[in-house]
Order: sequence, then structure tokens, then C-alpha cells
Amino acid sequence: MHLSLIILGSFLGVSIAFSALGKIKRIPGAIEAIAHVGVKESQYNQLAALEILGSLGLLVGIWIKPIGIAAALGIVLYFAGAITAHTKKKDSIAQIFPALFLFVGSAVTFYLQLQR
Repeated sequence: MHLSLIILGSFLGVSIAFSALGKIKRIPGAIEAIAHVGVKESQYNQLAALEILGSLGLLVGIWIKPIGIAAALGIVLYFAGAITAHTKKKDSIAQIFPALFLFVGSAVTFYLQLQR
């Protein structure tokens, strides 16, 4: 189970760091997706900061269980919010999929953290 946590936690941490980078660099696809659900430009850096902290927490949490649990739970809640925002806009599954994928990955990571 620990190997699964290392692989999934690392993959998820890096993926979320790239998501933050999209917001920081104002990459058009990333910005369109969050602007569509009502995120204001003044909030982009705050969301990116949350993602960076969550990403670091997931990576450090591979070795320090309490940090890993807290980070995984925070990321679960973050992407639950993203899914809710997309659902309120009646987005298609294709539009919701990135947030859903990261939500499921973070939920599994959270479970693995609790089980070790």
C-alpha cells in the first residue's frame, strides 16, 4: 500500500502543481475553465497558492503522515468545490472531468494515507 501512496501522491502532487502553474502563467485553457465557473481574476493567485500548498503537502506527506492526511483532505475539498462550481453551470462531463479526475485521485490518496 505504501508504494501505491508514493506513486499516486507523487503523480497527484505534480499534476496539481501544473494546475497552479496554469493559473499563475494565465494559460488560456486553464483561465477559460475557471473564469467560466465565475472565478474572478483577483482570485487566480489565491487558488494557485492553495494548489501549491496542497501539492507540497501531498509530496511531503508521503513521508510525514499527518501532513499527508491534511493535504489530501484539503485537496479533496478543493476539487469538490470545483466539481460543484462546474455542476452549477451545467457543464458537460468533458468540462468537469479534469476536476473529477483530480478529486478521485485525492480521495484515494486520502484513503491510502489513513490506512498506513
